[in-house]
Amino acid sequence: MDNHVPNSTATAALRQTSAEPVSWRDRTLIDFQHRYATVEGIRMHYVTGGNPQGETVVFLAGFPQSWYGWRKVMQRMSTAYRIIAIDLPGQGDSDRPESGYDTRSLAEKVHGLLTQLDITRYFLAAHDVGAWVAWPYTALYGSEVKRLALLDAGIPGITLPDALPVTPDKAWKTWHFAFHMIPDLPEALIVGRERLYIEWFLKRKTACPDVFSDRDIDEYLRVLLASGGLRAGLAFYRSVSLSATQNAALQQQGKLKVPVLAVSAEFGSIPDMATPLRAFAEEVTGILVPHCGHFLPEEQPQAVASELSAFFI
Repeated sequence: MDNHVPNSTATAALRQTSAEPVSWRDRTLIDFQHRYATVEGIRMHYVTGGNPQGETVVFLAGFPQSWYGWRKVMQRMSTAYRIIAIDLPGQGDSDRPESGYDTRSLAEKVHGLLTQLDITRYFLAAHDVGAWVAWPYTALYGSEVKRLALLDAGIPGITLPDALPVTPDKAWKTWHFAFHMIPDLPEALIVGRERLYIEWFLKRKTACPDVFSDRDIDEYLRVLLASGGLRAGLAFYRSVSLSATQNAALQQQGKLKVPVLAVSAEFGSIPDMATPLRAFAEEVTGILVPHCGHFLPEEQPQAVASELSAFFI
């Protein structure tokens, strides 16, 4: 019998070796890598690249998209900026937890990721659901966010109206808010027809439907069809009421002090984002992108990249 007793002092301390995160190059973007990080038990996917000496820009995307929705803007801004495009929990290739889809919880996960990466000062640009998250994020971590750009999104509890429009010229842009909130029915109607649903969103809400190729639709369909993909996509909307309550509470602290760029599109969902936001933020600059629908970063990437670069000074 081996009566050897291990030295508890010797075995208590573990020496950590040196290693970099596993990464792989993106197939379409030059000098961009895919990586993962685990934040509070949630594995989050992000894509990073650009100028390592430049200031950092963080991108957040919306439904039914992922980091991929920013790819054209990322490439155009990569010479000047270090770029990080994050898949929110429930989005893209990040984990799809059962809960935590209110925007404050999502903001805390994004901040946890940036903290791991030792990124403490940065610009933030966000579209659609990403903009929902970016608002409470900036309210919570405004000392870190240098400037905030919000693209074509009403913010729950701030500028998103309680009553959605019902006139034919407007209802088709926002009808899905109420639909996605209904338990079970959306899944029953969408499952088996996911490509049809994705195509409707991407092609109907653009000024030029051909901006989305079959390859683009395949990519968004891939992540929607992944286990839990549809459930997670709908969960953002099913948490809107909680997100609105959280934002209203944060707003009691006063107006957002970080400068805001509010980007609207000629054929987008929000005709004028800037005017209603001025009641909630101290400094708001509004611009309108012509010849463009809801998906600004993919429809007009050069205009978006130019405006963001001019604002991020």
